[in-house]
Amino acid sequence: DEDLTGWENLMMIAGLYGIPKREAKERAAELLDLVELSHAADRKVETYSGGMRRRLEIAMGLINRPRILFLDEPTLGLDAQTRAAIWSYVFRLKEQLGTTIFVTTHYLEEADQYCDRIAIIDHGKILAIGTPRDLKKVVGGDVVMLQVAGNPETAVKVLQNIDGLSDVRIVEGFIRFKVSDGSRAAPLIFDVLSKAGVRVTSIAIKEPSMDEVFMEYTGHSLRDEWGSREEAMAMRRIVRTARR
Repeated sequence: DEDLTGWENLMMIAGLYGIPKREAKERAAELLDLVELSHAADRKVETYSGGMRRRLEIAMGLINRPRILFLDEPTLGLDAQTRAAIWSYVFRLKEQLGTTIFVTTHYLEEADQYCDRIAIIDHGKILAIGTPRDLKKVVGGDVVMLQVAGNPETAVKVLQNIDGLSDVRIVEGFIRFKVSDGSRAAPLIFDVLSKAGVRVTSIAIKEPSMDEVFMEYTGHSLRDEWGSREEAMAMRRIVRTARR
């Protein structure tokens, strides 16, 4: 409730769970300290920043000391610094309280860095589940993203005939393929494409990321869906502001 203070919100939730008042006060103080909101405990939530509200929501979800906590997009719409802080608090919950935490997120680099196990979900269906390391093994080798002048279809046909290259396809204007050692293969790729009259304008070689893993399983990136979610969040912020 935005009309209540952070402290009052925690006490209200504690009351709904039937937690005795004395114990509720102890838990509220402990949680506010955990998420570093003690200094803002007596301020109305309507004055909180986005990051502070997320931290308060986490504290409210922990007031009854659940063994399992579900967090839906806890860092959505926040700046990089605040996102890092939120994850720091979430990680602390796991370490200090032993809480099992399920998180949904569109920031795949966050899932890679902070989660023990990841489930790749597309249109409501779980396509894969495992540790980040195990999921990346599916991609294998290096991922090369190539841009060429002119029609990329011509380059794709040439690359498909080079031994050692696999899964050659066009993704969002880039030619993407896998190879065991991208750095060693690059000179050969440039030479073959040059002889075919194709000019390379950019090349990026990298180890598989969770974005690549997602693309491997789903055949597309998160960008289109992510854009729609960002637009939705922006519209909700506008509506919230208009209502005040």
